[in-house]
Amino acid sequence: MLQSVVLEDLRARIARIEGTGARHGAIPFGVDALDSRLPGGGIATGALHEVAGGPDIADDASATIFLAGILARIEGPVLWCLRWRDLFAPALHLAGLHPDRVIHVEAGSDANVLLAMEESLHHAGLAGVVGEIGRYSTTASKRLQLAAEASGVAAFVFRRSSRMDQAAEGTAAVTRWRITAVPSQDLGIPSLGRPRWRVELERARGGNPHAWIVEGCDEKGRIGLPADVVDRPVAQDGRQVAA
Repeated sequence: MLQSVVLEDLRARIARIEGTGARHGAIPFGVDALDSRLPGGGIATGALHEVAGGPDIADDASATIFLAGILARIEGPVLWCLRWRDLFAPALHLAGLHPDRVIHVEAGSDANVLLAMEESLHHAGLAGVVGEIGRYSTTASKRLQLAAEASGVAAFVFRRSSRMDQAAEGTAAVTRWRITAVPSQDLGIPSLGRPRWRVELERARGGNPHAWIVEGCDEKGRIGLPADVVDRPVAQDGRQVAA
């Protein structure tokens, strides 16, 4: 218990030094295994985050719903900037993000998406701003981070697998996530179980990389840890899966 308190205090000090969570709060996942790994105990508002899928279209869908679940638990409208309008609103609704809360911006190019994001981040009444882009520069990421810090709005760069630059340069994002679909629980009957994802925290300012197997978002945007994988051993890449 004492060690846990010391670690939490150390994370908070690092966050204050780096400016993470110093002015704004955080949105917890409600799963201690994840929240305990994040400075501030959740997804920092007033900060830039990156979310990416994997190589398969199912991974893109999983990453989209993961992101929608986070935004569903923040009050206010959501601005979702795309190069073209191919976002499936009913799927977002299943994760708790009602279509009436989402403002779609069809920007047509990565450059225009970045412009729309930065302009939108100056409006403090938004729950969050999402931008779907293929690649962006370190300078662009710093501009987004500064705008998010000033307004307190959570900013998310969503890098779809088909547009993701594997050799991307470093960015100012506070966290970087990769979401991939994994088989759901076998129910033993012809039916589908709750979706499951491999959630990888690839980067966390003031924290360490980690990976979990989680159950997909429910109708309120909440994820969960499956009981049968909580004690799963260390994965092949050396990161422990689950708590």
